[in-house]
Amino acid sequence: MSAPVTVALTTLGCRLNQVESQEMGALLEGRGFRVVPAGSHAQVHVVNTCTVTGRADFSDRQAIRRITREDPGAFLVVTGCFAQTDPDAVAALPGVDLVVGNQEKYRLPDLLDSLVKRPRPAVAVADIRQARALPIAPVDPTRGRTGARSRAFVKIQDGCQHRCAFCIVPAARGGSRSQEPKVVLDQVRALAEAGYPDVTLTGVDIGHYGWDLYPRTSLAALVRSLAGVDGLRWLRLSSVLPSYFTADLIDAVTTLPVVAPHLHLPLQSGSDRVLRLMRRPYHTGMYRDLVHRLAAAIPGLGLGADVIVGHPGETVEDFEATLALVASLPFSYLHVFAYSDRKGTEAARRPGHVPAAVIRERSQRLRRLGRDKSHAFRRALVGRASQVLVLDAPDRPTGVLAGLTSNYVEVLFPGPQGLGRRMATVEITEVRGDRTYGRLVETHT
Repeated sequence: MSAPVTVALTTLGCRLNQVESQEMGALLEGRGFRVVPAGSHAQVHVVNTCTVTGRADFSDRQAIRRITREDPGAFLVVTGCFAQTDPDAVAALPGVDLVVGNQEKYRLPDLLDSLVKRPRPAVAVADIRQARALPIAPVDPTRGRTGARSRAFVKIQDGCQHRCAFCIVPAARGGSRSQEPKVVLDQVRALAEAGYPDVTLTGVDIGHYGWDLYPRTSLAALVRSLAGVDGLRWLRLSSVLPSYFTADLIDAVTTLPVVAPHLHLPLQSGSDRVLRLMRRPYHTGMYRDLVHRLAAAIPGLGLGADVIVGHPGETVEDFEATLALVASLPFSYLHVFAYSDRKGTEAARRPGHVPAAVIRERSQRLRRLGRDKSHAFRRALVGRASQVLVLDAPDRPTGVLAGLTSNYVEVLFPGPQGLGRRMATVEITEVRGDRTYGRLVETHT
């Protein structure tokens, strides 16, 4: 009996890509392949790419070059958003044997029926705009972790209905498509039963969840249906646009005990003029009011945001407005992105591009402010006892345990091994730079 074909999955980009790599891994193992860790020698390498920024494209190419250099005889598959939006460019890269679109990811076991290297790569990339359904992939609780962490992520939605001026995601992901509520419920139950008490609902535009289903439903209704899952301690939502926060969703996230006090609200700019240029579906007054309402209703809220620096047309005054808005709101962390042109987008064609040196300087200022906000948020926790989910992998530089609080602060503390995926109470004792330290008070079953 021959040994199973080995497959190594290399994932770049967002949490959604990480979830889809886990799904591909489960599908492959269900068909007799053996999935090995990224970076291992393997007969097949699958690179799941990102293309949201120019830096992402650079990272994709780096990963492909590294694999062709380190494992030159392997069969190389490239999938993900770079493969979807520019399959010809991917197919032209040396060493690539198969290019697979985002919807075709779920047919990967069938597409690997032949591992013969050919002079020209095969391309399986359909028009993502025609996609109408979300494929169902089996949940393998042994693959529920992202990396070596104890948290699980469940994909509830894909695609986006918005057409923001700077964004290539609709071209990479298509229109919004939701997973059936029963499928999501079954997946979350399976993960909770397998010992994952912290589950994040993820997708491209999860606030749009349920609008395309029949009968129509909503993110709020889905959250309520998951609130009673046995063994589920914390339910988190990935990024949700402010305009999706209906009264029902606000009530769900502020009153259901299972919803973790941690939200991520993309901002992108603190200037209403730039938000209009970006074609964002909200304004700064709406954003500010929502943040204040949520912060008042959720004690200790961990609040994150995305901000794009240097969108075409952004002036000094626009950037200063962004700094002022960020400074005035209770953020606990900030993701800062330097604008880069994406082929085919409206913003790429606009005049008024900001010089790269100016973008770098503005990004540095905003990141400093983000670090200051994070430090202040974590400093306020010193002396308090917090429940944490102990992560499977110890902190690499120090070797001590790492735990995640409900409001999304990673705490490092000494303690016995074998506590991964268990809840513990930790007193936060010190904040140094971007690291938070504590001492173990007790563990929970």
